[in-house]
Amino acid sequence: MDIRLLGLDNPFLHAIHNLIDPDDSETNKSVSAPTRTYVRDARAMAATPADVKEYPNSYVFVIDMPGLKSGDIKVQVEDDNVLVISGERKREEEKEGAKFIRMERRVGKFMRKFTLPENANTDKITAVCHDGVLTVTVEKLPPPEPKKPKTIEVRIG
Repeated sequence: MDIRLLGLDNPFLHAIHNLIDPDDSETNKSVSAPTRTYVRDARAMAATPADVKEYPNSYVFVIDMPGLKSGDIKVQVEDDNVLVISGERKREEEKEGAKFIRMERRVGKFMRKFTLPENANTDKITAVCHDGVLTVTVEKLPPPEPKKPKTIEVRIG
């Protein structure tokens, strides 16, 4: 029901009406509600804390990955300057006769995205996982050499 038909075209009443009787059209859903993929990615990123360090010749990203094998971790560069670290921690299979009393370790997908600075050399990235800690090192590009002044010969004319 449109409340404007009753002569009540007040912005406050219109907002309350939208809360009580939301429009079910596709256009309204796409604008107001985040997609399922966005929500999943946001949760995965929030659950993956990282340390980022800058050294004179590199950037180092350190993320705890306990219990994961290197095949469970993916390190990629997207759009030429976005470092993406992702993977999945799978739930351990229950053994016959055992039941969980408490399950606190995180399972599921994880992901972090980092926009790399302009001086990051995306062709020189290494990733090492040791004792459950992933260390991704991105080397820096050498600083550009300063331009030497150009000498112009002065002729007598």
